[in-house]
Amino acid sequence: MKLTEGPRVRTSPFYGRSKAAGMTVASVYNRMVLPIATDDPTADYEALTQRVSLWDVGCQRQVQVQGPDALELCQYLSARDLSQLRIGAAKYAPLCDYDGRLINDPVVLRVNEDTVWFSVADSDVLLWIRAISGERGDDVEVSEPDVSPLAVQGPSATDTVAAVFGEWVRELKFFHFRRIHHEGIPLVVCRSGWSKQGGFELFLEDGSKGDQLWDLIWAAGQPHGIRVGAPNNAERIENFLLAWGSDTDAESDPFEAAIGSYIDLGATHDFVGKNALLAKRAEGPTRELKGLLIDGEPLDANPEPVGLQTPNGSYAGQTRAVVYSPRYERNLGLAIVEVPQNLPGTKLQVHTPTGWRPAIVVDLPFDL
Repeated sequence: MKLTEGPRVRTSPFYGRSKAAGMTVASVYNRMVLPIATDDPTADYEALTQRVSLWDVGCQRQVQVQGPDALELCQYLSARDLSQLRIGAAKYAPLCDYDGRLINDPVVLRVNEDTVWFSVADSDVLLWIRAISGERGDDVEVSEPDVSPLAVQGPSATDTVAAVFGEWVRELKFFHFRRIHHEGIPLVVCRSGWSKQGGFELFLEDGSKGDQLWDLIWAAGQPHGIRVGAPNNAERIENFLLAWGSDTDAESDPFEAAIGSYIDLGATHDFVGKNALLAKRAEGPTRELKGLLIDGEPLDANPEPVGLQTPNGSYAGQTRAVVYSPRYERNLGLAIVEVPQNLPGTKLQVHTPTGWRPAIVVDLPFDL
């Protein structure tokens, strides 16, 4: 089946270069093409964990909230306290609905005094924010700006980015950024990214400059063995980076999704879902996202959630993700596990293409 590109499935400013560099597999994310792999997944993983990897993540769209009430609205939208978010800083800020269900887990960037970006996962956050701002009557404009991230990740990412923009990038703290112009290219240089290998996201603010920015990074990365890549499922599961919508379902709340530490229920301000989240915390979860150690030969990634049961065949939850870990040399899984089977050390079974396999529940992140 061939994916047809067009107005409903857009490509990023980096798509052509990414494809030419070797990306052969893609998915759809935020109604855009997301390149996800080359023909050599082992080389993709090694480049990310040992050298430097360049990702077209232009599908990671920004929702821009701009106007006098921007910060006040953003604070009402997120369960994370954003009151001290300074210009040039970013913060992981989960969003919930009024019933406490997790509807996205964006990173929020304070661009200037009255402009905030929500760098969103795959969902209709733009419509959600427009609806709430309209109901509240906030003095803001909510839009999707011409902003496309290009990620540079891996142990040599800092050397690569410093070779292009200067030594100052080495002093940039995690989740901090600087807005610059470089050789006519407007962009935000942010120390961030969806890996635990270190790196930067370059938020291009002019889509016509995509090839130019790609070429600068690609050339600077040659001495470091740069390779085209993408968000890596094995690496992110090994280090437990939540994939909203993959590791979660439509009913998941932050406590179930293992990100309860990013919910500021002690804050004095009101926010969407606060009362529901207070009640959920008091009641305690009925299920939790947990890690699984799965026996047997290496497994391919599962394209959809698979069964999870007790040794006697009783329902125990859903296995949301399965991957063979090069780091740990064993199969790992992420599963929404029902209480009380969620206790570490509990023996369960995971459904695989070759039948049910034994698995053991562990806490996240993995510590093997």
